[in-house]
Amino acid sequence: MVVEILSAVVVAGGAWLAASLRVVKQYERGLVFRFGRVRPAIRQPGLALLVPFADRLQKVNMQIVTMPIPAQDGITRDNVTVRVDAVVYFKVIDPVLAAVNVQDYRSAVGQVAQTSLRSIIGKSDLDDLLSNRERLNEGLELMIDSPALDWGIHIDRVEIKDVALPESMKRSMSRQAEAERERRARVISADGELQASYKLSQAAATMADTPAALQLRLLETVVQVSAEKNSTLVLPFPVELLRFLDANTPKREAPSPEANGQVAPAPREPDDVGHV
Repeated sequence: MVVEILSAVVVAGGAWLAASLRVVKQYERGLVFRFGRVRPAIRQPGLALLVPFADRLQKVNMQIVTMPIPAQDGITRDNVTVRVDAVVYFKVIDPVLAAVNVQDYRSAVGQVAQTSLRSIIGKSDLDDLLSNRERLNEGLELMIDSPALDWGIHIDRVEIKDVALPESMKRSMSRQAEAERERRARVISADGELQASYKLSQAAATMADTPAALQLRLLETVVQVSAEKNSTLVLPFPVELLRFLDANTPKREAPSPEANGQVAPAPREPDDVGHV
């Protein structure tokens, strides 16, 4: 009889212990509801002892949640239709508020994120969506974080993932970029021509003062052409070279008739008017 009583006590104690012990994981926090009212003490990771049939344990995940925001269609401030999607990172900082103040904080954050994304699209220009995303991400984070604070949620980061444009707008932007690159290429080419003209004018002035420089340049050109191993070489002979040689060649005087033993004939004088 005593053994049966002890066995019953052991079984009852085991059932009571199984009903009163709960395990809270490292990334969770436990909320105890006693007869429907939340207890102020939050159960930390480890074993949590409850009062059977009176306490109910609700676990709240404290990890950072990555939630993609579905792509939203909108019209920008400069009347361009775009499709934008984003991602929001958030975590629970107050388990009591997250469990009591909002029914489903994940769904609530998702709906606020979609509404805020639509609002930020309508307030921004297309150029801001494409090139100034950091500022838009900060504004979107503030818009989502404002109501989430009352739910015990902290928005860690918001990122705009992609901006989808219509095909016509893509073609227009492509033509604009091509025209801009062509303009820059023409400006650079014209600038190069201007600088080259200045250098050529300086070189021409130097060669005019020093004719030998022109000959050295000609010889250098001949060396460059001959390096290509061409079978035929056409060498122009500049007039300046002839003038240079003519100016630096001593002139020979013509021999006088007296030196050859001849007498030069005297010039004839006119006899009458109209006769020589």
